[in-house]
Amino acid sequence: MKNSSESGEAKCIKSEREALLSFKEGLIDEFGMLSTWTNNTDYCKWKHIHCNHQTGLVLLLDLHGNFNYRPYLRGAISVTSLLHLQYIQHLDLSNNYFVMSYIPELLGSFTNLRYLHLSNSFFSGRIPPTLGNLSQIRYLDLGDNYISGQIPIQIGNLKHLHYLDLGGFYLSGQIPIQIGNLRKLQYLSIGSIDRSFLASSTSNAFSSLSYLDLSDNLVKACSVFYWLSNFTTNLRTLYLSYNLLEGPVPNEFGKAMNSLEYLFLSSNKLQGKIPSFFGSMCRLQWQISELHSKFFMTNTIMDWRKHAAIDNLDHARESVLWESSPSSMLFEATETERRVHWYNGTYYEIYNSFGGSDYTFHITWTWKGVERSFTRPELILQSIDLSCNNLTGEMPKEITYLLGLRLAGDFDLEVEDAKWLSNLHHLTVLELSSWHNLSSSQWLLQTISKILPNLTELRLVDCDLLDNHIQSMFHPRSSNNSISLTILHLSSNMLTSSTLQFLSNFCLHLQELYLSYNIAFSSPSMCLNFPSLKILDLSYSNLTSTSLSNFNISSQLQELHLQNCSLIDKSFLVSSTSTMNSLSSLLYLDLSYNLLKSSTLFYWLSNFTTKLHTIEIVSNFLEGPIPDEFGKAVNSLEYLSLSNNKLQGKVPSFFGSMCRLHSIDLSKNSLKGEFSSFIQNSSWCSRHIFWELDLSYNQITGDIPESIRLLSELEVLSLEGNFLEGNVTESHLSNLSKLRFLGLSHNLLSLKFVQCWVPPFQLSFLNVASCKLGPNFPSWLQTQNSLFQLDISDNALNDFVPKWFWNKLQIMYEMNMSHNNLIGSIPNMQLNLQYKPTIDLSSNKFDGNLGRCFFILMWKRGSWKFGHLDLSYNEIKGQLPDCWKSTDRLLFLDLSNNDLSGKIPISMGTLVKLEALVLRNNSLMGELPSSLKNCNNLIMLDVSENMLSGPIPSWIGESMQQLIILIMRGNHFSGNIPLHICYLKRIQLLDLSRNKLSEGIPTCLNNLSALSEKSINRTEVESRVHCFTRPELILQSSDLSCNNLTGEIPKEITYLLGLVSLNLSRNNLSGEIPSEIGNISSLESLDLSRNHLYGRIPSSLSEMDFLQKLDLSHNSLYGRIPLGRHMDTFDASCFEGNIELCGKPLEERCPGDETMIKSKGLEVDDEEDDNSVFYGALYMSLGLGSFTGFWGLLCTLLLWQPWRIAYLMLLNRLIDYLFVMVEANIAKCRWWLKD
Repeated sequence: MKNSSESGEAKCIKSEREALLSFKEGLIDEFGMLSTWTNNTDYCKWKHIHCNHQTGLVLLLDLHGNFNYRPYLRGAISVTSLLHLQYIQHLDLSNNYFVMSYIPELLGSFTNLRYLHLSNSFFSGRIPPTLGNLSQIRYLDLGDNYISGQIPIQIGNLKHLHYLDLGGFYLSGQIPIQIGNLRKLQYLSIGSIDRSFLASSTSNAFSSLSYLDLSDNLVKACSVFYWLSNFTTNLRTLYLSYNLLEGPVPNEFGKAMNSLEYLFLSSNKLQGKIPSFFGSMCRLQWQISELHSKFFMTNTIMDWRKHAAIDNLDHARESVLWESSPSSMLFEATETERRVHWYNGTYYEIYNSFGGSDYTFHITWTWKGVERSFTRPELILQSIDLSCNNLTGEMPKEITYLLGLRLAGDFDLEVEDAKWLSNLHHLTVLELSSWHNLSSSQWLLQTISKILPNLTELRLVDCDLLDNHIQSMFHPRSSNNSISLTILHLSSNMLTSSTLQFLSNFCLHLQELYLSYNIAFSSPSMCLNFPSLKILDLSYSNLTSTSLSNFNISSQLQELHLQNCSLIDKSFLVSSTSTMNSLSSLLYLDLSYNLLKSSTLFYWLSNFTTKLHTIEIVSNFLEGPIPDEFGKAVNSLEYLSLSNNKLQGKVPSFFGSMCRLHSIDLSKNSLKGEFSSFIQNSSWCSRHIFWELDLSYNQITGDIPESIRLLSELEVLSLEGNFLEGNVTESHLSNLSKLRFLGLSHNLLSLKFVQCWVPPFQLSFLNVASCKLGPNFPSWLQTQNSLFQLDISDNALNDFVPKWFWNKLQIMYEMNMSHNNLIGSIPNMQLNLQYKPTIDLSSNKFDGNLGRCFFILMWKRGSWKFGHLDLSYNEIKGQLPDCWKSTDRLLFLDLSNNDLSGKIPISMGTLVKLEALVLRNNSLMGELPSSLKNCNNLIMLDVSENMLSGPIPSWIGESMQQLIILIMRGNHFSGNIPLHICYLKRIQLLDLSRNKLSEGIPTCLNNLSALSEKSINRTEVESRVHCFTRPELILQSSDLSCNNLTGEIPKEITYLLGLVSLNLSRNNLSGEIPSEIGNISSLESLDLSRNHLYGRIPSSLSEMDFLQKLDLSHNSLYGRIPLGRHMDTFDASCFEGNIELCGKPLEERCPGDETMIKSKGLEVDDEEDDNSVFYGALYMSLGLGSFTGFWGLLCTLLLWQPWRIAYLMLLNRLIDYLFVMVEANIAKCRWWLKD
């Protein structure tokens, strides 16, 4: 923004200069936006100010920032200082960081204001009614803040208002009827209203309205369409997306809305057919309006960009010329901001009415006392968004003139619909998302192929497409010059590298290609040709066998997204020159969530030289140190994130020598070394731009050196979870004026700040758990007015919490002061909380009576936004207050381990959003109020260790079917266990122990589905309830012990195959232990002690491999204790008190055991004798056999002549045969030798 007029010296008014300097003092100007605002200078020449050059009065104060990309302002807005600027007409404080500051009431004092822009600056609170005093206002934008409450009726006083944006997050109630008084209103945007339409009697008042945005509300009734039907000729853009609209769109709406150009009805519950009257709206066509005159503005070009709500078209650049205005007229317009300017005291208002595809802009100016205006409608293009509804039927054939068509969901299109689509000759943008039948509709694919030459953007996301489907759409095109696509989005299909290779032959002009969430791109190399490609996204596809060493795709490539692609180390061999040339333009590279391990990757990255500025390699398995070569090569790097890996070694000092580096995130690794060495051994040539250092959760040691203050631009300093030690004093942080995030938790540090210290920064996040802040409460926190998150837990604080601190809860979403020794009572205060905060005050010594405690009254004037409130383990006394009706958005409430008494209040049943209610270990009495059945979102209900009485209500099972954890232990509940308890199909922890329950165990327990499944996903369940549970709680368990239950153990309990722990002890159960008890194979603990069970112990118990704890004592069991496997590991106490039970490990022997023992004893004693007899008999038989055989044969030959003659003849023939054979073999050998 230029300074004031160039054509004359304005008279400097001292009071206005002092007002501006006073206003500057309350701001934190980290980027020098107000550097020219100095004393003893002409304030009319300061930047961002425009004065009337004759009077010197300030007319314009333009301090808009750019929070996302810098610069921006922070701090407190002191409107009181600006009261002297009574003639100011233009005030812009948008896009700054006034975190949770209220919109000042005193803004209503600037009655000459015509332009007020406060959007996107983190304002909170309510819309001040005093804004109704701005009688001359034309433009009022409070959108994109954290505004709550109702719209004040005083807004209806702004009779000259043309533009009103109240889009917020927490607005409630109805649009006041007084808004109908704004007869000049052309633009209206209101978000998050409970019921966001007026009575029809006021609709005629909006005859000038051309843009209406009521999206993201709670509109249900389709009567809103009838209300809108009363608009006549001017309404061109209508947003009703993200509501709860039900039923069909009425025909009356189509008949009346003949001026409509943009209609957005996505994400509702609309039903019926797509209305055919959309095609009858006369403006649903492409029109170009001729300019009737020309306006010239010397040497000025404006960059008009579309409003954020219109997300499907690019920005347009217009050259606006004016012929009748002076050459020195001041003008500027950027992004979505509209500006108002003056020359010689003349007021010029320029704003966008968003009526066309690029812009329909309206200019109003006053020249020589005469107000003039000019409207230029640009391309009047119609866009209809009906996605995410329940519409059915065919596409209306009447709709023929569209530039953009987006349809999401499984539409049932016929051949006629394809003909309709092929007739959309002006179509340039086509999106068919989640059309799972598209792949089977050959005629529809052919239709897309026909209109493809006209398209610049094609999105076919989640359509189950295969490679051949893509080829059928593109193949008929003989030349890639015939394809005009610049954006192609084919994510979430089943494509492979064939598609990528195929597309390179047809998409010469393609700039953005999105192929994430596909099956595989398994080609060993990618030699592709996309000469214009700038963005390529292959994330969440399998690239395991792909080598990026030959990755040659586009010399223009700037962004490469390869997250979660199963990439491994061999994919990153040292690359060829051609590949590096192909990637020479790369600016952004994301390799997060892959399988990378070795340092080969760093050498591959070292080949990039001058342009790569962002590298993200989060959540891999990188090991070893970061090589020095990497630091020397990537000197262009600005952002580096290597978090959640396994990197080792010291933190490299070369990071301090990378002169363009802005941000380093090395968190969650195994880096070691002295932190002071890392800071002091680096030149930090980037210290003037370096703003983030995250080394949290490593193994870094040493102290924090005072030289860290040299990094004066630091905004984020996170060193949590290391082994740092020593003291941190105010001198360490004295120069860090821009610090917003400070994380020092879980080290060995001691924070030693003097009580009167005033930090130079305004923190948004402060995590200093376990940093020895105590014993006094840190008074320097009083200076921090922007805290979103605060963790000062486990700091040995032994002090009262000052009253000023409680006021800071208004802007926090997380505050943890647990595990200290904080004393005193929680004050009765009325706070206006903006977020759903987590407030943890547990494990302290807060006392006093809850009574009308602060968290009850803080939402007396609004709706509760709490997430979690934990006041457990304190010394709070008294009754629970009965005033919970306005706290219906509380998610988690833990008041356990206090000294609360009385009954549970009825109004607690209004906590309909509640997911966890923990009232354990108090002195609460009476029955559970029936109003609690309204809390049907409860996941956990714990009322154990109180004095509650009465029966267990049946509505627990009927209404609380989301319950996963139900604990009612240690009360005086009586009666039977209701059958409705079996409706709790998701229950995984059921504890009704230590009550006075009687009668039998319900036989329907097998209906408890979550306990009946062996393969239940425990990780998923634990992730859902982890923040509610304590370590001692065991999921998959049931405890009915210490009651008066009678009857047998139902066999249905053996169907609970997922049980880990079962306790039925200390009841009056009788009968036998079910023989199928062994079916619960996952059981780790079983306690059936102190009942009247009889019979034998089932042998199936020995088959339970995971059983670690078993107690069957003090019953009437008999027989032998089963042996085998782990049953021998249980001691006698597990079976004592069963008189007729016998066998190990008891000393009592079973009948018949003595005979068996004696026989076994004799066998053992005679074992050696038996062995000696056996071997003696063996040796005797061998000797006798040998003697008998030898002498029996010899005596026979000697005494029996025929046998002797036959035996001698056999010997003679045998000798002759052997002799002949020997001679024959000798003769053969001689013959062979002769040869």
